[in-house]
Amino acid sequence: MNIIDQTTFQRFEDISTNIKPERLGVFISKAQELDLKPFLGYALYYDLMQHFNNDGVLKTDTPQAYKDLVNGTEYLDKRGHIVLYQGLSPLLVYFAFARFIEDDSVHYTATGPVIKQREGGNSLSAAEIAKLVEQQRSTANAYANETERFLRDHKKRFSVVDIQP
Repeated sequence: MNIIDQTTFQRFEDISTNIKPERLGVFISKAQELDLKPFLGYALYYDLMQHFNNDGVLKTDTPQAYKDLVNGTEYLDKRGHIVLYQGLSPLLVYFAFARFIEDDSVHYTATGPVIKQREGGNSLSAAEIAKLVEQQRSTANAYANETERFLRDHKKRFSVVDIQP
């Protein structure tokens, strides 16, 4: 079960409507399992996932702390500064987008892996693809830093958070 979908994705990145939601879902799932789970820690990740229905929507009885973690919130930090936390969506979008760009550059055919030639355009070089992937991961990591700050600022609201001050 994915906690974001193509609609969420399109709020942050302009992707073609020709990309099938199922195809994008594969990369979202990988980002959840391979990026979000180790980042949050297995205990918090599994605890978080218990608050979702099978369709990826938060349950109505989800504690506010988890709603804020997922959806974002505005709060005052210890110094009294306003912090606008955007939630887990942008973090997941950019990790998934990096995985999509990296994987979409190669297509697997009966004769082996190939780089598809584009009508009306040129395919990017491996170096250009690597640069794009790194840019998306860098953006994801910036959002991960915001999430880490949110969790540190709200550590008492989560019984399974293991983030050092």
